[in-house]
Amino acid sequence: MQYEYKTAGTCSQRIAFRVEDGKVHDVQFLGGCNGNLQGIGKLVEGMDIEEVISRLEGIHCGMKPTSCPDQLARALKEAKAAV
Repeated sequence: MQYEYKTAGTCSQRIAFRVEDGKVHDVQFLGGCNGNLQGIGKLVEGMDIEEVISRLEGIHCGMKPTSCPDQLARALKEAKAAV
């Protein structure tokens, strides 16, 4: 299923992704640090949703209480709860 998440507290504005059979696919960030965020998308491609959440949840960006990876973890948690 395709999801879109509006981020908060980061340079990126939205995250689009798919979840199929508990695996994360096609992660795309709108805005933010393009190269780094493309890298995150490639690294989590095909990973189990729980593993991605576990690895990325709680990461901070500088003094901000969140980060783009943390926002992806939050988006995945929402997607998981919606199923």
